Amino acid sequence: MWRQLLPKARRNDEPLQVQLCVAFVTAILDGRLPAGTRLPSGRDLAQLTGVSRNTAVLVYERLSAEGYIESRLRDGFFVCSDISPTQATQEPLPAPSAQPDWQQRLKATAHMAPWADRPTVWRRVRYPFIYGQFDPRQFPLTQWRQCTRQANEVKAVDRWWQEGEDAGNAQLIDQLIRRVLPRRGIAATRDQVLLTLGRQQSFYLLARLLVRDGARIGFEEPGYMDPRNVFAYNGAQVVPLPVDEQGVVPTADYASCDYLYCTPGYQCPTGVTLSPQRRTTLLAMAAQHDQVIIEDDDDPETEYDGQALPALKAQDGNERVIYLSSLSKLLSPGLGIGYIVAPAPVIEQLRHLQRLMIRQIPGNNQVAAALFIQQGHYDRLLQQAREKLAQRAALITQALRAHLPEATFIAPTGGATLWLRLPHCHDLTQLYMEGLAQGVLFDPSSAFYMDPAVGAANPAMRLGFGSMAKDTIVPGIEALSRVIHAHWQRWKR
Repeated sequence: MWRQLLPKARRNDEPLQVQLCVAFVTAILDGRLPAGTRLPSGRDLAQLTGVSRNTAVLVYERLSAEGYIESRLRDGFFVCSDISPTQATQEPLPAPSAQPDWQQRLKATAHMAPWADRPTVWRRVRYPFIYGQFDPRQFPLTQWRQCTRQANEVKAVDRWWQEGEDAGNAQLIDQLIRRVLPRRGIAATRDQVLLTLGRQQSFYLLARLLVRDGARIGFEEPGYMDPRNVFAYNGAQVVPLPVDEQGVVPTADYASCDYLYCTPGYQCPTGVTLSPQRRTTLLAMAAQHDQVIIEDDDDPETEYDGQALPALKAQDGNERVIYLSSLSKLLSPGLGIGYIVAPAPVIEQLRHLQRLMIRQIPGNNQVAAALFIQQGHYDRLLQQAREKLAQRAALITQALRAHLPEATFIAPTGGATLWLRLPHCHDLTQLYMEGLAQGVLFDPSSAFYMDPAVGAANPAMRLGFGSMAKDTIVPGIEALSRVIHAHWQRWKR
């Protein structure tokens, strides 16, 4: 029985003591170890599970301190009598005729909108040329642990655990204002910055606040599908705007828009940078036609070939640009830290709207991130990221010129993606599946267009290289070239 309840501890990333404690607690709460059950001695537990006797003793001490077991003098350890199992009772389901008609009740969702979802096996793919994925090898774990420990000290906890107080918010906002935003040319005050649970929540908050019936919003085409889907779901009329080597093109359709969503830094997905002339034109048209620009600075400060242009927000003298970014790309998406910079009245309304969704965003991560920036770790990590991206960009550029010379692309000068235009017509869905079968993963261009048919007529792929190991980039491009050439030969037949 004990070997079934307490399998041998595994030598993995989880401490042995934790593994055994979890096994005991699970068995107790599941009811498999009833109250009063006598437990093996420390020596027997060590033999059963393959751990040292000291570890076994520490397990019992921890379980006893947490009230799951009790020690009886000269008699051993027993499951506490006041622990109640948490097994749920199964109630009979109602008859099918009594269930609601969910199709009639549910609001239509955007489930048919194109997304660039990753297959669940992407981590096991040999050459994952995809963007935005977390690479634990590059995460500054030692420095983050140091900041996390400080964020969990008593004085720091008092700043983030109180509901309704914004001490943790203010600490991180101060660091953004002093250390992060100035490098993008942005000057802001506390009442002009709102912390969010990442850029995705920023999109949703802005769409809920700004969109009225009939509102028209221009989006880059090709462009980032997530904000496009969010604004469309909230009732906006999406107007596609073409993209060229200078960024989004302000066509006649743009003049009729109420809003413009754009990615001036490194356009998603093509990676081009909005030219100075185009920036001036967009701002002038916004003032002329009473428009608001939503600037998404997805991958800030990663220019590695020359000096990055300031944010569009830095040139805005009429408060017509709402700026949003996050710490996700440099640190980790799992931290869920984004922010919006906008005029104070807009931030005030966004804060009220955010409170309708969540009462408070996690304060522990905010304090840790503030300390991480304050102590200089963010700046150091940023410099390291630039150096690594520059090396990877050089490798992928050279490999593409050698193995896919017929394809066209603009060599990246910042960011972590490359937009590869294919010279022939391809079935992108089939090409994607063939690449996956050969261990090569990429983002097909079809998901970045409002009309998939337009994407099919302009076959391209986005290649992300930010989380790729350097020694896999060249062989990955070689494998990709074989997949593309084989697909084209079959297509011609």
